[in-house]
Amino acid sequence: MENCIFCQIVAGKSPCYKVYEDDLFLGFLDIHPGTPGHTLVIPKKHCQWVYDVPEFDKYWLVVLKITKAIQKALNPIFVTYLTYGLQVPHAHIHILPRSEKNQSEVAPLQGFLEKEKMEEIANKIYKEVKKYDQV
Repeated sequence: MENCIFCQIVAGKSPCYKVYEDDLFLGFLDIHPGTPGHTLVIPKKHCQWVYDVPEFDKYWLVVLKITKAIQKALNPIFVTYLTYGLQVPHAHIHILPRSEKNQSEVAPLQGFLEKEKMEEIANKIYKEVKKYDQV
């Protein structure tokens, strides 16, 4: 879809902090993170709802792969998922690594994380995803 920001990211017309990519899915850091490492996983093909993604099973396996990478890269105490997706009409799963400070909050962090911090977090996760791919 032309006006969809996630479709623009998939097409390379808008930048992102990529942590995962394959033929069907793309994972990248949320620019308004609820927690450090807050990741979005989207299908490359536009679908409005997560349950409309034809490869629903593969979608969740990608989410699991990214979750395992986040656990190794960021060492959260646990990870949560959200699929409400009302702000952008393109299916997306939120992966939120949780620490002692943010066990229950889902509101965006105060302000943005600096570009350098976002790049650092994305690189850590990306490297762990690549290791997981090699197993």
